[in-house]
Amino acid sequence: MIAGRTGAWEVVIGLEVHAQIISKAKLFSGAATDFGAEPNTQVSPVDAAFPGMLPVINRVCVEQAVKTGLGLETEVNLKSVFERKNYFYPDLPPGYQISQYAEPLARAGRLILDMSEGTTRTIGITRLHMEQDAGKSLHDQEPGKTHVDLNRAGVALMEIVSEPDLRSAEEVGIYLRKLRAILRALGTCDGNMEEGSLRCDANVSVRRPGEPLGTRCEIKNVNSIRFLMQAVDYEARRQIEILEEGGRVEQETRLFDSARGTTRPMRLKEEAHDYRYFPDPDLVPLLLDPAWVEEIRRSLPELPDARKARFIKEYGLTPADAAILSGEEATARLFEAAARGRDPKIAANWVMVELFGALNRKGLGIENSPVSGESLGRLLDLIADGTISGRIAKEVFAEMAETGADPAAIVEAKGLRQVSDAGAIEAAIEAVLAREAEKVGEYKSGREKLFGYFVGQVMRATGGKANPALVNALLKKKLAR
Repeated sequence: MIAGRTGAWEVVIGLEVHAQIISKAKLFSGAATDFGAEPNTQVSPVDAAFPGMLPVINRVCVEQAVKTGLGLETEVNLKSVFERKNYFYPDLPPGYQISQYAEPLARAGRLILDMSEGTTRTIGITRLHMEQDAGKSLHDQEPGKTHVDLNRAGVALMEIVSEPDLRSAEEVGIYLRKLRAILRALGTCDGNMEEGSLRCDANVSVRRPGEPLGTRCEIKNVNSIRFLMQAVDYEARRQIEILEEGGRVEQETRLFDSARGTTRPMRLKEEAHDYRYFPDPDLVPLLLDPAWVEEIRRSLPELPDARKARFIKEYGLTPADAAILSGEEATARLFEAAARGRDPKIAANWVMVELFGALNRKGLGIENSPVSGESLGRLLDLIADGTISGRIAKEVFAEMAETGADPAAIVEAKGLRQVSDAGAIEAAIEAVLAREAEKVGEYKSGREKLFGYFVGQVMRATGGKANPALVNALLKKKLAR
């Protein structure tokens, strides 16, 4: 809900995600799909729409799309139809896009959001269909001219359309991160928004709670989760302001200006009839063998929701912690390596607090972590066997995050091994108590909070290396006399 000047408004959001299928060749041709190639070096006569060229379906792309449909718990249709979606654009050589409309590959799935407060929300998936990508217009190559690169033309895409079940920019962010994690776990899309392999359109409308759906506007081709969240929030407030001033929201397609944080009109919103869909005469209906679909289903890897349930059951984690640690496969692998044979809750805390904090400060993703799960586990072993204290462990971890060095090597090189010699600790305690005789008297007169002060003084005297548990035990014994 958003509080407007005249009361509360409900935001209604549906997403259309275009996910580039991981494959070595395009959807209907054998041209390569490598990112970053020189312009127009990965184009076949089919992609360039030369006369007489006929599309031939790529079986790998179909398998990847079926796998995605199963991962999103959709109903995979054993029969689907490719249609021509007609529109003109300079980077679309044939003047139409081969897509699916009336009979898509899959429909009626779901995606479960793990909300920040530990609850879940289920978002419906309306459909998943396959289509070919367009090329790319380049406006910065030569003043006053637009160049066209057709390397991307014909690349296989999955369009994943949600139900209008999302209600806030926060939910949009959670949805996209979860969808990206599922696609990566399946190995069907790398989810790299910077390279354009995951792009999103958002349909946004507002209404009074309980009223019918309002007029929607589409925000087109946003390639950053953060920017999409900003765009959705701005667009909702823009529509609320129009309605509260007695105006009418126009159904249109809008672009997001990331520099200004605003949306601006692009064109009036097209309807399906504007594209004049009809079955592609060069492609027969796509028929899937039920046994083949079942074979793909049995080959699915462990996905985030199943992994979350396992983390709760096997490791005793809270649902909120399990959701964080199971979401991305790289995070899950690192956590499990750190937790293997150790206290999983302690391992979880180190991953979510110390490791995530270090990665955020360095601007690194979990895939580029300088600290592996195995080395973090070895650090936890040093704490567990009393070699170092928890406080010193944080100092060691900071060095690991900077250099990637082994924790035991850091401890030896810096002389950080914990002092557990009772005699040495007793001597340090006696020296502190002799120096702080006045405070000892206050403690014995009832100021028991001074105990923490004495602990701190002993730790300082031992360079922070004294075993904290032993310090506490011996100090209590000494002060009780």
